[in-house]
Amino acid sequence: MERYLVEHCAPTLASIKTGNLFSYVYSSLKELNTYIEAWNQCMKSKGVSIRALRVREHTALIYVYRKSFLERDLEQPGAVNFLHDRGYEYTDVEFLVERLKERLEHNHEFPHEIGLFLGYPLGDVIGFVENSGRNCICSGCWKVYQNAAEAIRTFQRFKKCKEVYVRLWSEGKSVWQLTVDVEAGA
Repeated sequence: MERYLVEHCAPTLASIKTGNLFSYVYSSLKELNTYIEAWNQCMKSKGVSIRALRVREHTALIYVYRKSFLERDLEQPGAVNFLHDRGYEYTDVEFLVERLKERLEHNHEFPHEIGLFLGYPLGDVIGFVENSGRNCICSGCWKVYQNAAEAIRTFQRFKKCKEVYVRLWSEGKSVWQLTVDVEAGA
């Protein structure tokens, strides 16, 4: 799982992104739960949480996020109302993540509000939903519907971060060493 964390979650580990997702192939449910529990214990002191949002036979959708960043993102005007319109009744982050998990597990339609949980700009998430994923002005890590120049800079930062983290990890740094401790400012 360590390789997946580095390759798919470097911007979150580096504290420049709220969250990341990746698909993880596991041998047994017990193995998956053991990995997630161990990584949560390891990363908790750095402000990073790991959740399996959707579990299928031998494949899980893993969400790696910074709760404090998600709380900040949800304070932007309109975010809570946008989620409320999609069945999210409370603003407690743990409840919202659990509700997202329920929506992923039980809905036939993909919950596109997931973009807010990943730190995408609210305007781009709304633009994606309103346009059914079409008519974006550019795309990279997400489809962009406003402020393309800023989004492109962000995409470049995320790409550079991943390159640096993969290199440092291949040189022997652990995921824990690569994870920025926001509280300590490390």
